[in-house]
Amino acid sequence: MFTSTNNTRVKQIAEYSKKSKARRKDGVFLIEGIRMLREVPLEAMREVYVTKHFLENLSPDDKTLIRNIQQDDGVSFEEVSDDVMRKMADTQTPQGVLAVVKEKRWEIKDLMGETPLLLILENIQDPGNLGNMFRTGEGAGVTGIIMSSDMADVYNPKVVRSTMGAILRVPFIYVDSVPEIVKELREKYNVTSYAAHLKGTKNYDEISYKEASAFLIGNEGNGLTKEAADAASEYVLIPMLGKVESMNAATSAAILTFEAARQRRQ
Repeated sequence: MFTSTNNTRVKQIAEYSKKSKARRKDGVFLIEGIRMLREVPLEAMREVYVTKHFLENLSPDDKTLIRNIQQDDGVSFEEVSDDVMRKMADTQTPQGVLAVVKEKRWEIKDLMGETPLLLILENIQDPGNLGNMFRTGEGAGVTGIIMSSDMADVYNPKVVRSTMGAILRVPFIYVDSVPEIVKELREKYNVTSYAAHLKGTKNYDEISYKEASAFLIGNEGNGLTKEAADAASEYVLIPMLGKVESMNAATSAAILTFEAARQRRQ
């Protein structure tokens, strides 16, 4: 049992919680809470830490889950004190279980699905927005998410929590150039890309997305760069009433992807 916050491993996990550089170096990220733990494949777990209170209040199904983790030789399992859990966790009131999970790597072909429906995100900085895009994207049937390299870190604990497990299921990649990936998608996979833009000449619900499609969503404050927007096949407009000048990035992504989902159900 770990009881000292000065333990070397405890300090390392606290680094994972706070610094993306430490996570990238070791190819891991953290998840907190029993709901997220249930989502993680056993083969992706590296370390699991729990408190005594957590172990004493498990449901029968979760007792089975914990037993399976303890019996797996590939997973390090350790009980820790409440102080140690607070040191390692990102949340102010930890839920009593934290796991170190291996990053999963995808290639562009893994994002295609049967009929591609992609989100291409440029310079999204808010962790909550990014997490919500994963969550709503999965709900809409998005087959993959492509992100510019200057984005918020997808493995930031706040992003991971906001995805509600979608980060474990929705494939994603980072790219250095949004215009270049848009071009590659068009030429290699026949994907038509649409830029959410205030200069759109057609409303978003006037276009068919039944074939391979991708939606470009830009930075919360500045929108898409001109280079990224111009790489798209078409600008699309989300019409708004009142004096509203722009739409939240995550909301725009949800509107567009669920419209595509609606059309594909017909």
